[in-house]
Amino acid sequence: MSTADVGTASGYTLVLPTGWRRIPVREGSKAAIRSILDEVFARYPAGESRDRMIRHRVQLEGQLTGMVRKARSSGGVDLYLPVEYVHGTVVPASFVVSQATLGQPDDGVPVDPAQVVAAFVAGAGDTAGDAAPGEVDGVACARTETVAGPDPGQDVPLGSRRVDYVVPVPGQPGQWLISTFSTVGDGDPGGEFARLLVSLFDAIMLTFRWTGQ
Repeated sequence: MSTADVGTASGYTLVLPTGWRRIPVREGSKAAIRSILDEVFARYPAGESRDRMIRHRVQLEGQLTGMVRKARSSGGVDLYLPVEYVHGTVVPASFVVSQATLGQPDDGVPVDPAQVVAAFVAGAGDTAGDAAPGEVDGVACARTETVAGPDPGQDVPLGSRRVDYVVPVPGQPGQWLISTFSTVGDGDPGGEFARLLVSLFDAIMLTFRWTGQ
């Protein structure tokens, strides 16, 4: 189905798994981070050292703030991440929904979204990634999946598995949403745990719906 068949969208919704939270990137991020910190540290044992709790809270706040800053620099709209333990461990995954202008040449006439989707699929294939056309709430898109190695120079000590959904926004020629998921798995981005988390992200994207149509 093409974007022309869907109407004009002004936003989106999706259903998060239990324990996942949203941090708006453009505004309201400080309040959202504070709420997450309050939730996380309310679960600490009553006898926990106050100094240790404060140290951990400051550390986590810095990590979340850095993630928001990075997402904002790449056009991020929302950051999603798990805040509850699963079987006693933190789920090492997150995803960002970003807005971008694609296929908008100098003459102002947008390129057919199908051509942009095809280019993304072909480009990912050229870089040894997995790529295929897909659909998000009735709109044709590109889904790409790649594995990146560690990059100590960029403060990335572990490899990661990444999935991108590149989706044209209905009724807004040249405007796209890019949902980017990343996980280090259990330290092996090519392992079973990383693939399981990718399946979870794919399930989340099945709940994606356009709003304002």
